[in-house]
Formats: sequence, structure tokens, C-alpha cells
Amino acid sequence: MTGTELALLGVLGTSFLASTVLPVSSEAALFAALKLDSGILWPALAVATLGNTAGGLTTYLIGRYGASKKPLAQLEKVSRYGVPLLFFAWLPVVGDGFCLAAGWARLNWAAVALVSAAGRFLRYWAVAQGALL
Repeated sequence: MTGTELALLGVLGTSFLASTVLPVSSEAALFAALKLDSGILWPALAVATLGNTAGGLTTYLIGRYGASKKPLAQLEKVSRYGVPLLFFAWLPVVGDGFCLAAGWARLNWAAVALVSAAGRFLRYWAVAQGALL
């Protein structure tokens, strides 16, 4: 396995874990990978977005199939704003709650994935721009 492949695998794993309640910085992993090799910009953005979105969908599934019967903290916001709110699923602390509540509310998973991936991609794109300066 090449250094580039290892860097991309690290970004993928870190971005997945960061989308859970684990205190891991996927932004730092992406930044470091791009500082080492700026030529992997698009693959790195793709795997970071994919990993982080997959982690969010895992949280969505926990909300859909494993959440308790009591209302969740973010449920009111998700019920009020619906799928568009998931654009902000990348936000620390509340983003996980949005994903969990979206699953609990049984919002359309494909729409949740698409909207949250867009927000996550834009966040990673901003981080990448900083790394490439």
C-alpha cells in the first residue's frame, strides 16, 4: 500500500469516526493529508465526505431502529425544518443529534444522505482551501 493510499484510508476512517460521538478531528486528518500531498485533493475530499456521511447515516440508523421511546433533544428542530436542516449535520455536538432525530422521525434516508453530504463536502472544501495555501 502506498503512502497516498494510507493517507486516504486514514482520512476515510477518521471522517467516519468523527461523525459519531467520538472526539476525533477529521478536519485535521484531511488538512495533514493535503499538506503531505496536495495532488490528492479530489480523492481526499471524496473519501472525507463519504466517510463522514456514512457515519452520519449510521447515527441515523441508530435513531431509526435503536432509539428510545422518549423524544430526542433535536427532534423538535428536525420536525420543524425537515431534511434541509441536515445540511448542518456536520456541526459539532448538535449535528449528531440532527442525524439521530432524523432517523427517529423516519425522514427519507436518501434525502438525508444527499443534503448532509452537501454540507459535509462544503466544510471539507473550506478546510482543503486552507491546507493548499
